[in-house]
Amino acid sequence: MREVTKYGKTVSAAISSALEELNATIDQVEIKVIEQPRRGFLGIGAKKALVRVTLNKTAIDTGIEYLKNIVNKMCLSAHIQIKEKNDRVCYCQFVGQDASKLIGTHGKTLNALQFLANLVINKNADHRMRLMIDAENYRSIRKKSLAALAERIAGKVAATGKPYRFKPMPSFERKIIHSELSGHKEIETHSFGEEPNRYVTVVPRSR
Repeated sequence: MREVTKYGKTVSAAISSALEELNATIDQVEIKVIEQPRRGFLGIGAKKALVRVTLNKTAIDTGIEYLKNIVNKMCLSAHIQIKEKNDRVCYCQFVGQDASKLIGTHGKTLNALQFLANLVINKNADHRMRLMIDAENYRSIRKKSLAALAERIAGKVAATGKPYRFKPMPSFERKIIHSELSGHKEIETHSFGEEPNRYVTVVPRSR
């Protein structure tokens, strides 16, 4: 939980300043008025309002704390940095000396951590939320790699007429394949199976 103390000419002004720093709305915080403002006499003895504003723990915070505990138990030098956040999705990344060790082969470790964190988050959330985790810009590199692979497979399927089945991958990676090949005239894509073993199949387009 984050907490700030702020002065202001009025209690309202002090609270507004604290909310701006926390990038939060009033329903997301707890407020304690430490000192009421005082005008004084002829400007002597005047005091500003002082408030303490605490950001309530969210489901996303719970997921991030879960990841921090895992990293600590792995004795790795890495921490989580939030890049972008709203009430539906939070994009963050591992940074630090050992961040690359959290990726794993073809991102398997990173995907597993993301999957587990999202289970924790949605157990505590009152609506569906997602935590997207990256490390060493792996996601953008993986996206380019999958897009190139999808194009090669599409060409092969179109030339041979034989379907191709990708290995199981998380939903956001399947979406890359579907999106990349959505406009292809000779092939089409479908997803089959149950999570976490759902996979994409590329087949010749029906005539």
